[in-house]
Amino acid sequence: MPRGLLLAVLFTLLLRLPFLDHAIQGDDIYYLAGAQHAQMDPLHPTHARYVFLGQVVEMQGHPHPPFNAWFLALLLALMGEIYEAPYHASYLVFSAIAAAAAWSLARRFSSQPLLATLLTLAAPAFLVNGNSLEADVPLMAFWLAATALFVRAVDEPSGWRLGAAVIAMALAALTAYQAVLLAPILAAYLWQRARAWRLGWLALATAPAVIAAWQLFERLTTGSLPAAILAGFFRTYGLQTLERKLANAAALTAHLGWLVFPLLALGAFGGGRTGWLIAGLAALGGAALDSHPLFWFPFAVGVLVLSCLVRLIARARDADQRFLALWAAGFFAAALVLFFAGSARYLLPMAAPVALLTARRLEAKPHWLWAGLACQVALGLALARVNYEHWEGYREFARTLAPECRTRRVWINGEWGLRFYLEAEGGLPLVRGQAVQPGEIVVSSRLAYPIRFTTGGGAPVVLAERTIRASLPLRLIGLGARSAWSSATFGLRPFDWRWDPLDAVRAELIVERTPELEYLPVNSPAAEHQIVSGLYELEEGRFRWMGGRAVVLLRSPVGAAPVEVRLFVPQHAPARRLRLQLDGLTVLEATLPGPGLHSILSRPVKPGGPTARLVIELDRTFRVPGDHRELGLIVVGLGFKR
Repeated sequence: MPRGLLLAVLFTLLLRLPFLDHAIQGDDIYYLAGAQHAQMDPLHPTHARYVFLGQVVEMQGHPHPPFNAWFLALLLALMGEIYEAPYHASYLVFSAIAAAAAWSLARRFSSQPLLATLLTLAAPAFLVNGNSLEADVPLMAFWLAATALFVRAVDEPSGWRLGAAVIAMALAALTAYQAVLLAPILAAYLWQRARAWRLGWLALATAPAVIAAWQLFERLTTGSLPAAILAGFFRTYGLQTLERKLANAAALTAHLGWLVFPLLALGAFGGGRTGWLIAGLAALGGAALDSHPLFWFPFAVGVLVLSCLVRLIARARDADQRFLALWAAGFFAAALVLFFAGSARYLLPMAAPVALLTARRLEAKPHWLWAGLACQVALGLALARVNYEHWEGYREFARTLAPECRTRRVWINGEWGLRFYLEAEGGLPLVRGQAVQPGEIVVSSRLAYPIRFTTGGGAPVVLAERTIRASLPLRLIGLGARSAWSSATFGLRPFDWRWDPLDAVRAELIVERTPELEYLPVNSPAAEHQIVSGLYELEEGRFRWMGGRAVVLLRSPVGAAPVEVRLFVPQHAPARRLRLQLDGLTVLEATLPGPGLHSILSRPVKPGGPTARLVIELDRTFRVPGDHRELGLIVVGLGFKR
């Protein structure tokens, strides 16, 4: 094994070893759900069903094909349980493949192959996300392997290398949809070097063909296309709106400024009045979006890198530089179109060309490269440490609640690792509209996408709480952090600098509480305790949407009194019939009036006890784009009219 290749692989493995026992994090839980489903249905791991943001969804619409779920399914079948350290150790193979492929490319395109390889592997997203069980580093490994093998096959016509490249392309396509971009990027290299090689052109159809074949297989065996389901999710959750796309573009540009250390990028891609003018204007534009230098500075560097890539494509006499620029700029342009969250991990497939160009353009200044590499590794390890502490906090909190999970029903109001570890102890994910009863426990996170819930007539009492903190002020995600590391919905900075907590989690026991009001305005402070289910969060401080069925608890009046529901019928609502039940007995069935604000009144009734249970049922509901809720009518108030 060449010394440089050995050093590159050892470098990667040494960066991973401190984090082998990393807690389950981020989207790991959804891939693990696919792996568990694959134990029953190996051919369809993405048919798993799980709760996401309080809604039961099918993984068939997941934005990644099944390779990663299959790999985890294999580990689960071999080990029988989910163990963090062995699973992460198994994922070291992908980091090693990425290192070997990066070395092969660096030998081909750089006079400083070791430095260029290490710069690729020092990308912050590689150092951090390589400690997860998500699909990003496997994609990077197969992408780089396919590129390295194809380049070698074109340079030194080789059937076995081309065959190996085809296998790597197929694996990349089964890992992520964006692998389809391998075809046009590698086509540029083939056109430059061996445009008459027909077998090479045929090989480039691999990724699109594999993705199409998988889609066809799913359609023939299940009757639906995963891509169509994914498109439905985009519409339901508004993932491709203009606002999200602009935030995605801004965040990805800032992440581009950190693919190599920004000062290295300035030295490699800057220079000339035009370049510095572009950078200055970009800094001003970035400051208008976020005045903090953690955004506008890398944003300006990212714009400078992009402008240089465009110039290289248009003017470079060196075919190698032109290819690397086409690879980087082409992938980035596609990322602006394909993605919506602006996450740092999206750019991993273009870390290599940016690092290779940086090494080529600064080859006369190796000391600069070594200094920039050292700074990049230090930052990446610091970010990885903070990331470790965040997810470890969830794991430790779940362990303290294990005795409660064995004796009570525990509902989990959050996502990510918090949910994984509590589910492992027997907890259940909270769904929208879930009626939490007295005697049950709800574990909530302030950060991990908690949903509103009602306490079924009870009142929450804190059993345990924990503030999760980090030893360093760097933030990938956290309370108040304006970082786009995971999603641009939190902010636009590649990472943030603050001492605020990462998260605050608490476990609350729901204790029984007597209803206070006979008539319940839905904006009353008592509403959260008297609503059992079916009425959503308060809007504009005065009304709530209901689903097809809503339940509330009321204090019984002294004598008989009519039941009133004050509601608003929207123009587009399909509901036509309403039924009221009091303590299980129907007290009114009525045809709804036309659109507008109405008061529906029953005959006088007298409940049999001190507390009455009122149920409203509608005959039809509807949904609107961008809102996952089942909607019926708008309720303003309900209860006994005195």
